[in-house]
Amino acid sequence: MRYETATESITEVVTDCVVLPVWKDGRLGDNAQTLDAALNGALSAVLASDDYIWESNDDRHLLHSPAGCVAGRVLLVGAGERDKCGPKEAAKFLSEALKAVLAGNMPHAHFVLADLAVNDIDINWLAARLAQEAETAAYRYVTTKEDKKREAVLESLSIPANSENLEAAMRRGEAIGQGVNRARQLGNLPANVCTPTYLANHARDLANDHKAIEVEVLDEARMKELGMGCFLSVTAGSIEEAYLIVLHYRGADEDTKPVCLVGKGVTFDTGGISIKPSPAMDEMKFDMCGSAAVLGVMSAIANLKMPVNVVGLVAASENMPSGGATKPGDIVTSLSGKTVEILNTDAEGRLLLCDALTYAERFEPSHVIDIATLTGAAIAAFGNEANVVMGNDQPLMDRLLQCGQDCLDRAWQLPLWSEYQKQLDSNFADIANIGGKHAGTITAGCFLSRFTEKFKWAHLDIAGSAWLSNGAAKGATGRPVALLTEFLSTLAETPA
Repeated sequence: MRYETATESITEVVTDCVVLPVWKDGRLGDNAQTLDAALNGALSAVLASDDYIWESNDDRHLLHSPAGCVAGRVLLVGAGERDKCGPKEAAKFLSEALKAVLAGNMPHAHFVLADLAVNDIDINWLAARLAQEAETAAYRYVTTKEDKKREAVLESLSIPANSENLEAAMRRGEAIGQGVNRARQLGNLPANVCTPTYLANHARDLANDHKAIEVEVLDEARMKELGMGCFLSVTAGSIEEAYLIVLHYRGADEDTKPVCLVGKGVTFDTGGISIKPSPAMDEMKFDMCGSAAVLGVMSAIANLKMPVNVVGLVAASENMPSGGATKPGDIVTSLSGKTVEILNTDAEGRLLLCDALTYAERFEPSHVIDIATLTGAAIAAFGNEANVVMGNDQPLMDRLLQCGQDCLDRAWQLPLWSEYQKQLDSNFADIANIGGKHAGTITAGCFLSRFTEKFKWAHLDIAGSAWLSNGAAKGATGRPVALLTEFLSTLAETPA
């Protein structure tokens, strides 16, 4: 897709459609008023009718072949109350307007963003958000369908060239949107396609596309040599080879310490011997969305040539029941040397992550963030809205929380108080892998915290945010690619 700024007046922009917001009270922005005058009051006539209340983005009107401007059509979209329009409302407007453009089969559109830049909403933020929303709106999953044709195509988007750095802002939004879509695509693939081997090959392809990325893949034999007993306990029941995939992105000086992103990549989770109930078990293909997010972020920062160093660790495995599978009550030794009593084989993500977190120590990272669809308790507490964040460094978590607000990929912090740690006591090992039926999200974080004493660390539980379960919207969301890309961008500008 092409993203452009247009220097022509609003009446002279060559496009299929000019998109304008209309406020609930029927007011138009300054640019829309200019166009209305050129159209001899055609827009005002629509606003004066009783057919629309302009309260929501569902209120729309499309003018065809308007006399007085070059554009083929003008699309009016309700933007709600002007005084209550903030970033969230503006992003919703852009998303819904883009859906209307796609539904109308209009491959070229011109968005008059300045009329949406109210209440201190930054025009550059809007430009980036438009491109991000355009990329995600255009995504369709077609890989395993007979008809591979996409329903509609956006070829170009333009905005008025009324501010500096707008094209750079759109490129940023484009890269984030493409990173989100990469994560969505990986998550949506079925588990018989997206295996650990598939993820390893995908990482290699990503490195082939970007000179700044290098990949190393550790197989099970290498992990056994290293002593990754927790990781290997998860894959013990599967015929699929497991891998620890290591991606290096080098965009800063060699002496700049890297940020380490660690993604849970369980490409299908049956629960192992502690097998899950069958309803919605198909959704356990989404249990690798943490690793998909890592790959999406790596592609975004590479496309942006972001001046940071990042190590991405993808812990890729299946969790299957078989004669060789790990059993409840088994005790394994982690890479750190700590022993773990596995009381529930369905609490497997933390077993992959604990060895991957210990492996991250060798890179001497400035910060480590793990991303995992870890606990059903996170879904019970927060639904699909919030990423859950915990960690051992409050400034790191504060920055993540602020970045989530800024990019609308929000997170909420839970405590890691010492009182919760005792739930992980074991009579037979250094630590148990579950902490009982209460505070499951927190005790999962407590488990991981035992392996993060040598660096600043945050844990993102994305079990609720990584995918949607119902109806036409069912599928991976690509979260928290936007949050992590925003975080790395701020870190490049103001190191912590």
